[in-house]
Parts: sequence; structure tokens; C-alpha cells
Amino acid sequence: MKAIFQLRRLQGWRALFLASGALLLSALMAFAASAQEADRVIRFVSNPDAAPEFKLDSIDGKPLTLASAHGKVVLLNFWATWCGPCRAEIPDLIALQQKYKDQLQIIGLTVDDDDVAFVKQVVARTRINYPVAMTTPEVRGRYGGVAALPTSFVLDTQGRIVQKHEGLRDPALYETEIRALLGLPIGARVETFEDTGQIFLAHADRASELPGVDLSKLTPQQKQAALHKFNAEGCTCGCKFTLAQCRIYDRNCAVSKSRTEKIVDEVSRTPAGKETQEKPSTPANAVSP
Repeated sequence: MKAIFQLRRLQGWRALFLASGALLLSALMAFAASAQEADRVIRFVSNPDAAPEFKLDSIDGKPLTLASAHGKVVLLNFWATWCGPCRAEIPDLIALQQKYKDQLQIIGLTVDDDDVAFVKQVVARTRINYPVAMTTPEVRGRYGGVAALPTSFVLDTQGRIVQKHEGLRDPALYETEIRALLGLPIGARVETFEDTGQIFLAHADRASELPGVDLSKLTPQQKQAALHKFNAEGCTCGCKFTLAQCRIYDRNCAVSKSRTEKIVDEVSRTPAGKETQEKPSTPANAVSP
């Protein structure tokens, strides 16, 4: 009997130990998840610009404007039927539209050159549940040319662009941004940043650094002079942007890279005090939001 009692006591202690271990493991996992969420950050423009309005006809013949979605968060998605990453994100966009159907409006603007009948087939086959329209070069230009596909602009409920994403993104990021703009709970911190060309190329004149341009060896005065030149001189690659805008728009452009390198070299050899004498002029080919 004594042996049986001791065995049962050991079994009881074992069960208690296992239960305690499970609780501890759950607590540690919850703590790790909480710490991971605390490290997550989403970023919005501190002083967002209004999204350029457009008037298009959706592929089903209905008028499509941004004004019709006022009061909702808008995800403006530039895509193409031939773009693999664009097609890959369609199911996620459909799910988001369904989940937040009363507070979110996704708009698909396709850059396809194909006829509207083919686009209709793709929309029907993928069961897209948000409006889709064939965009125009003018609309693309007003949104900065759209250098990559897919490109999505995130608009707040006041119709202002607060973020821009190029390429295929985790749908959890979109959902977190949508919830934050709707005032719903999120597991992330919200930070703000100044648009220095990331959203609108017209704001490239605010940038203190540019992709592929080494300004580290310049004095503060020389750096400022170089940046003025980048924003005053148009790129000759055919993009119709300034050098600064071209570096942001197309990091692989050899023309803007070569010219900015020459400007940096010229400015670096400018005697102290001389680099501030030149007044930059506004280039005729500068884009506007």
C-alpha cells in the first residue's frame, strides 16, 4: 500500500510539473510574440499630399473615381495581367476587400496594352471583388510614372497618400496599415517620415541623400550645392525628370549616375565659400504631385 501511495504521489508531482511546464512555455511564447509585435513598425508620411484624382471607366463600364471612395481607406493597386507578382497578390487583395468591405476600397488600375476583353477574362477567372479599370499614361504620370509592378498607394480616409509599396508585399503589412488608418487595434508601432521622393518624385528636392550617389566626402556646404544642382538639372536619359528624381525613379540609370558623379567631383573641387554663390533654377521638366 505504501508503495502504491508513493507511486501515485510521484505521478501527481509529475502531472503538476508537466502542467507548470506547459504554462511556462505558453507564457514564454506569449512574451516572445508580444516582443515581436513591439518590434514591428509601420510608417506613414508625416505631411501627406492628396492623391491625384482621376476619372476612368471600370471594365464593366461604370465611372470610377477616387472621390467615390471618400471616407474609406483606399488601396490603389497598379498591376498587369502579365505580371507574375501582381497575379500572386490578387487572392490576398480579394480577402482584404471582403474582410473590410465597409471601410476599405481597393482599386485595381491595370497598365495592360491588351484589349479590355482579355482583362475582363482575367478578372472573372480570378474572381476579383473590387473595381478594375484600364489606366492611362496620364494617370500613371501623375502618380510618378509607376516604375515597378505591382505598385500600391495607401490612402487614408481623407484621400491622402500615406505610403507607397513597390513589388509583392506581405498582406499582413497591408492589413496592419489599413487597421491603423481605421483606428483599429494593431500589433505594431506607427512612425512617420517626410516624403523626400519616395511617394511623389516632386518632393525629391527635400532629399538629403540619393540612391547611388556618394556625398560622404563633401562638406555640408558642398553637399547642399550638389543637391541644388541635382534638382536644377534635367536628366538626359529621356525620363523627363531631374537628376534627383531620376536617381529615385530608376537606380539603374547610367546617365543620371554618371552625371551626378561628375557634379559631386566638380563641387568637391570648388573653393570654400564659392559653392553657395550659384542660385539654382527650377527645371522646366520637374514633375508635380
